[in-house]
Amino acid sequence: MAENDSNWERAVIEKLASEALREQRRSRRWGIFFKLLTFAYLSFLIFLAVDWRANYDGLKGGKHTALVDVVGVIEPRGEANADRITAALQSAFKNSNTQGVILRINSPGGSPVQAGIIYDEIRRLRGIYPNIPMYAVVEDICASGGYYIATAADRIYVDKASIVGSIGVLMDGWGFTGAMQKLGVERRLLTAGENKALMDPFSPVNPKHREYAQSLLDDVHRQFINAVRKGRGKRLKDSAELFSGLMWTGARSIELGLTDAYGSLDSVAREVIKAEDIVDYTQKENIAERFAKRLGAATGNALARLALYGDFALR
Repeated sequence: MAENDSNWERAVIEKLASEALREQRRSRRWGIFFKLLTFAYLSFLIFLAVDWRANYDGLKGGKHTALVDVVGVIEPRGEANADRITAALQSAFKNSNTQGVILRINSPGGSPVQAGIIYDEIRRLRGIYPNIPMYAVVEDICASGGYYIATAADRIYVDKASIVGSIGVLMDGWGFTGAMQKLGVERRLLTAGENKALMDPFSPVNPKHREYAQSLLDDVHRQFINAVRKGRGKRLKDSAELFSGLMWTGARSIELGLTDAYGSLDSVAREVIKAEDIVDYTQKENIAERFAKRLGAATGNALARLALYGDFALR
């Protein structure tokens, strides 16, 4: 009997000791978790402060050359969108210490609407601030919408190997009618409005629709050509290929009058504007915006996966 009591007491003690040990481990894990969470939060705040401070310090300098970058595809939701670029240009021109503005371009083009908005804003700002010169500096590529924007500048500088031009407009898509016939797929399309199915990829090409789509492209192309002629004026050489959509090297673009001379960001700031100090006004995504965008993308992916593979349904 005494032995049974002893075994029972030992079992209770071991159980209590095990529970205490597990509780201690849980407390340690939670402690580590909250320490890491606090560290991450403080790091985030520090990064925000550094990011804000860098932007603030860059804009409070003395006499300088203002830089605005146009990098990547020009599109509403990209970094090279009209809202960001026009806001940066406005800040650059408004600063009393700005001696000149450089628009550094490395873009294959993009939306004609976004490019047109930027082009119009540049011309407006140049009218308001006639004593502040503005130059475009081309790096690797300045094509299509990128060149559209560049023509609003006083002069365009390139590297001899830069790619410049592509003054044209395109509309692309796919046609699946042949594949549908082979697979025995029937297209059932209902519309209210005889032209609502304009250039539908699952229907045969309607000659009337093709003609109308081509007229749209031609109209936008004319707007592009007028902007280039207005910006470049008599510097353009008389060549039938200028507005054909072809692209040229920087060296050839100077010969054609599409650009003016060789130059880089530093050389134009130093030798043309005469202000070596360069302040970057480009509106970049700050840490909070990048975090929010990535969080949004992650949340969207999670919801999409849940919708596709989850075990619930709306009933």
